[in-house]
Amino acid sequence: MPMPHRTFAQVAKRRLIGKEGKDRIREVRALLSELPDYRNGPYADLRKSLLAEIEDTRVRSNAVHRDSIAVRREGAAQIALVGPPNVGKSSLLQALSEIQIKTGDYPFTTLRPVPALTRIGGVLVQLVEIPGLIEGASEDRGGGRALLGVLRSADAIVYCIRASGDPEELRAVRAEVELAGIDKPAFLAVTRADEADGDAFERLRRAFPDLDVLAVSILDDASLEAFRAAVWRLTGLIRVHLRSNGVTEAEPIALPPGSTVVEVADTVHHDLAATFAGARVWGPSARFEGQRVGRDHGVADGDTVEILP
Repeated sequence: MPMPHRTFAQVAKRRLIGKEGKDRIREVRALLSELPDYRNGPYADLRKSLLAEIEDTRVRSNAVHRDSIAVRREGAAQIALVGPPNVGKSSLLQALSEIQIKTGDYPFTTLRPVPALTRIGGVLVQLVEIPGLIEGASEDRGGGRALLGVLRSADAIVYCIRASGDPEELRAVRAEVELAGIDKPAFLAVTRADEADGDAFERLRRAFPDLDVLAVSILDDASLEAFRAAVWRLTGLIRVHLRSNGVTEAEPIALPPGSTVVEVADTVHHDLAATFAGARVWGPSARFEGQRVGRDHGVADGDTVEILP
């Protein structure tokens, strides 16, 4: 009995995370060897998608980026960590993921964008550390043009500053982002909060009244969880669990707000989205648990949905 096609797709996605070039192609070929050899239906669609992945990987490997840096998007959203040099972005990224990064208490330890995945409420979100931006970045000082290009493609920004940092340094960074015409949802993470004096946060709140300010320390698990929650709010997405045959999948799917049961069904398979009759819903959008709803029923964050054929 072959693995259910949706489960196989999730397994494939997890196995490809963090792999690029020859390693990614090798993993795709291993996945292809495990697929049932059906000519039609969802397994055939998966095979077609994996074959296309091989070609896409080859194209990326052969591309030469001069005034740009490519960061492969993974996860439900891409959030950039931005700030002046030496504010603890690398340490924060490492604490939130399984990536190992060279860190040091001196500027420019990180020279290229570093992506990593963190799981928030069961959903993978990509964080990308942007190397320290300096004044003149929008005019390509310090390779700023390529770094701003990465930032331009992100969904949101977390500005970072040390609790003991000079607000003028971050003002200079934000000015370069503005000069580049980049306007994204954002909040301010005050790093190394464990080293802060009592007035540090209030001083930074006054300096950046347009940003929500969150204190974070890599030594404090509660502050890291609060950081994850704030990042999730930046994405603007909702989480919906899928249920089938009385069993609810452990990992939710992420959808834009305003999504309906049709969009939920489409994540399972395009053909199902076109033909299903309705669904049962448990959670905030239901008037009662297990409510039978139509195709256009709007889902909410925290819902569980069972598609009915």
